[in-house]
Amino acid sequence: MNLRNRLTLGIGVLFVLILLLGLQSVRSVRQLSVASKDILADNYNSVHYVEEMLRSLDRLSQDSTSRGVLINSLALQQQNITEVNEKEVTSALTRKIDALTDSVSIAQIQEIRDDLYRVMELNMNSIRSKSSGMESRAEDAVQWLTILSILCILLAAVFLIRFPAVILRPIDKLKQGITQIANHNYDERLDFGDNKEFRAVAASFNDMACKLSEYRRSSLDRLMTEKKRIEAIVNSLHEPIIGLDPERKILFMNNEAFSILNLKRGNIIGRNAAEIALNNDLLRRLIREVYAEHDDQEHEPLKIYADNKESYFQMDNIPLYINPVGETQQQFVGNLIILNNVTKYKELDSAKTNFIATVSHEMKTPISSILMSLQLLGDSRLGSLNEEQTQLVGSIRESSNRLLNITGELLNLTQVESGKLKLMPKIIKPIELIEYAIKATQVLTERFHCFVEVEYPEKISKLFVDNEKIAWVITNLLSNAIHHSPENSRIIIGAAQHDKRVDIYVQDFGRGIDPRYHKSIFERYFRVPGTKVQGSGLGLAISKDFVEAHGGTISIESEIGKGCRFTVSLPV
Repeated sequence: MNLRNRLTLGIGVLFVLILLLGLQSVRSVRQLSVASKDILADNYNSVHYVEEMLRSLDRLSQDSTSRGVLINSLALQQQNITEVNEKEVTSALTRKIDALTDSVSIAQIQEIRDDLYRVMELNMNSIRSKSSGMESRAEDAVQWLTILSILCILLAAVFLIRFPAVILRPIDKLKQGITQIANHNYDERLDFGDNKEFRAVAASFNDMACKLSEYRRSSLDRLMTEKKRIEAIVNSLHEPIIGLDPERKILFMNNEAFSILNLKRGNIIGRNAAEIALNNDLLRRLIREVYAEHDDQEHEPLKIYADNKESYFQMDNIPLYINPVGETQQQFVGNLIILNNVTKYKELDSAKTNFIATVSHEMKTPISSILMSLQLLGDSRLGSLNEEQTQLVGSIRESSNRLLNITGELLNLTQVESGKLKLMPKIIKPIELIEYAIKATQVLTERFHCFVEVEYPEKISKLFVDNEKIAWVITNLLSNAIHHSPENSRIIIGAAQHDKRVDIYVQDFGRGIDPRYHKSIFERYFRVPGTKVQGSGLGLAISKDFVEAHGGTISIESEIGKGCRFTVSLPV
């Protein structure tokens, strides 16, 4: 039986049950209504007429109209004879009432009263009899209605329990099939037997599953082809590449990575990188760099023996995220490690550093000779100079001093870049560094007519630093403040302690630096756009390297038109 016929049958059965229950209810109520009407029309009216005649009989001697009421009630009773023997009693009553004269005796009234009571008794007995019949009919009606109701409830319960299962069974089967398809089980097939409605659905479902299975096989073939193509591309790259999943399992490695890590393919793919790193120092270092807490820090290049020489590789750790199908939130799927070979750039940088160091060192001798010659020219024992010659000598001396400062900065820079920066720390008071910077810039201060104010607390911890290099940093900051301050302005240099750190700061009230350049000013050769003060652009970069070599930091606070405040923070 198909689903439509089942639905029709089930609803039809419920309709028939409701119809039978309704018909029986109407029939029972109708029977009770007819019986009550019979009692009301037949017997109750007779009792009412008898009561009227009794009341008229009682007032017969006092009220002349009572005889008319008595005769009228008797006429109505004669038309409402419904019970056995009621006609004879009514006829006798009629004769006695007709025989009444103006002088009525008590005996006549009593005889009429007795006949009236017999009529009333006949009707009351009939009422009691009919009432008993109505009770019996009512009980029968209740019994039948109860039986039909129980039958309806039982059939409805069976229908409620079995019918949804009959309807939902094929739907549940279809739902299970769809779930299997959603779980990529494309071999799932549906069979609904003789169910015509779902037979077409099953055919469409099975056809879809067959096509999905074929598509999956063809997709797998294409995916395998694309996978091999990607592997070929990755293996053709000269940079070592390693792919990790979120559980640190190795997804892929190209030939360069196997060569650099000195690993054999074997069963490396799919294994946990931490497990392999137990016996591989380089891989252990790479894993440690990938999962370090401070991933945003720039790491030094790795020195690796490759291509029969010491090579340098810069590691790039790229977290990979995807948007799963049907979702908008990104999901982390692993890390991509790329080792960029920077050996060529490292060699060029080393050559540049050596060249600058050599040139700077060689330039110091002729510059010193020029300064010595200028000093001799200024000696009055060799003769006096005219005004123009004096100006030329001053200009040459100023240029030579600036060139000497630049060569000194370049030599400091080469020390930092080559890793030959050696610190010779000793215990020193912060005030000594401040006083040194003030003395070193005294001539410059007088030239620009600046006023240097010192802010120094009574109690402050001593520092354990290389006093020459930190003094050079403070001097450089104070010199910059003087150069960038207008004439007759004040400059503040001071120190303050915060817990286990001592801050040495230099504050000017000049033009200030745009916040956009606060990070860039510590880069080498950077100059703030629009500045007129000449310089190499190396002073702050070298200062940053010197301070960080001591485990400290250097920072700037500045706004346009409000001056600058440079702060060197060092551990006590």
